[in-house]
Amino acid sequence: MDKKRVYTFGNGQAEGKADMRNLLGGKGANLAEMNLIGVPVPPGFTITTEVCSEYYELGKDKVVELLKADVEKAIANIENLMNSKFGDVENPLLVSVRSGARASMPGMMDTILNLGLNDEVVEGLSRKTGRPRFAWDSYRRFVQMYGDVVLGMKPVNKEDIDPFEEIIEKVKEEKGVKLDNELEVEDLKELVKRFKVAVKEQTGQDFPTCAYEQLWGAICAVFRSWMNERAILYRKMEGIPAEWGTAVNVQAMVFGNMGETSGTGVAFTRNPSTGAKGIYGEYLINAQGEDVVAGIRTPQPITKLEQDLPECYKQFMEIAMKLEAHYRDMQDMEFTIENGKLFFLQTRNGKRTAQAALQIACDLVDEGMITPQEAVTRIEAKSLDQLLHPTFDPEALKAGEVIGQALPASPGAAAGKVYFTAEDAKQAHEQGERVVLVRLETSPEDIEGMHASEGILTVRGGMTSHAAVVARGMGTCCVSGCGDIAINEDDKVFELGGHTFHEGDYISLDGSTGKIYKGDIKTMEASVSGNFGRIMDWADQYRKLQVRTNADTPQDAANAV
Repeated sequence: MDKKRVYTFGNGQAEGKADMRNLLGGKGANLAEMNLIGVPVPPGFTITTEVCSEYYELGKDKVVELLKADVEKAIANIENLMNSKFGDVENPLLVSVRSGARASMPGMMDTILNLGLNDEVVEGLSRKTGRPRFAWDSYRRFVQMYGDVVLGMKPVNKEDIDPFEEIIEKVKEEKGVKLDNELEVEDLKELVKRFKVAVKEQTGQDFPTCAYEQLWGAICAVFRSWMNERAILYRKMEGIPAEWGTAVNVQAMVFGNMGETSGTGVAFTRNPSTGAKGIYGEYLINAQGEDVVAGIRTPQPITKLEQDLPECYKQFMEIAMKLEAHYRDMQDMEFTIENGKLFFLQTRNGKRTAQAALQIACDLVDEGMITPQEAVTRIEAKSLDQLLHPTFDPEALKAGEVIGQALPASPGAAAGKVYFTAEDAKQAHEQGERVVLVRLETSPEDIEGMHASEGILTVRGGMTSHAAVVARGMGTCCVSGCGDIAINEDDKVFELGGHTFHEGDYISLDGSTGKIYKGDIKTMEASVSGNFGRIMDWADQYRKLQVRTNADTPQDAANAV
């Protein structure tokens, strides 16, 4: 019997379920589970993690051959449920292709949206929706993402900007506009044309027009991204085995950029920084998912959705609470609203700071959702290290000058010398410096520099941006979305609060309040109390081992005794 490689889901039906995350990856298992409990999810299918291993053993052609019939059948299932056709000019179905490993690896692997467009299909989409700007904007995004991820379009030199971004800047300059969304339909058409010329020049091949050719390219690119530099580094840091592999999730596209009754957002059922109960998140009206996460536009708090689209907000709140009760844990959810219709794109147990983990665990026990024993197992031992995070010395803080305030994205206090690139931050750290990494926005490529830093400060991005999520996972202090900063990354200088800072100047960040201070403010270590004490008492009741100490150096041993 040939093994099953493709699992479909949609319309309340699913071939998988939550406990199949080893085979379907976290995202695939949760998409199936959400279907089974009646959450509105765009239909799709998951290619298993085992196929990722086959990809590395057998190569691309053999894997495509093994999958072909199943994938075509699964696409037909989506066409049927969405009442549209893949690659069709008049009534096109577009899909997204995303990775999904067993363990959450935010931003480390590749995603492609709006797949299935070409010069004819874009006109059909434009007619079908009556929104030419939307159609061409989707096409522009698709060519850019596909070019980056599948065709490997990269800057010629490391310090250059992305070739597509360069073209966008040039077209904006020619038009005399500042923002991407000020470009008109004709400008977007021009972008697509220039993008394709750039692809041909750099890769020597034409941009693929056949929807299936695009799909196979994207599926294989996701498998390839399992072994990209940043994913390997992240796995090393998080202790995730390479042989696990990633699944691939293909889903019908739903569009948050269809106009004023559409939008997209990311939300948590509790606050991931403090653990406080209550919905916490952000959304953008008339936007696609990557706009929220990439931090290109600054989003609105989720509560404002109640004013913008009250029906959607009500339904969203009901489903969010249902998901938390079902998984008995704080959920991190992505959703899209297309023309007033709400869809959930994923849910997972949310990444949280150690303080939040303790608060949530204690609250869930008090709410009768979990037992004290489960509460103890929910706390990652290494996350307790965050509680032992430094805070500013209250006396030193009184003398500190606040030069700015932004979003408190990941708690703790940090002081160090300013560096502007991940590379420089890493080098300075290796020379024993305390480093604060200052970036316009971080990207997954910056992971080593982020790891080497005491604190991270970004100009763009919200509480759900890449910098914020990764910093929280690492337990590194982070302040994000400080729009008051005027930065010149090339000249390694920024201005804030009437002061100019060059590489090597000291600044201090408070990731719990979002305040930014001039100079080097003294930090101090933390202590055990409150929820921490409560969890440790429970741990004492269930533990088998009596000793709790580090003794791998003479200093540690003396300290332990």
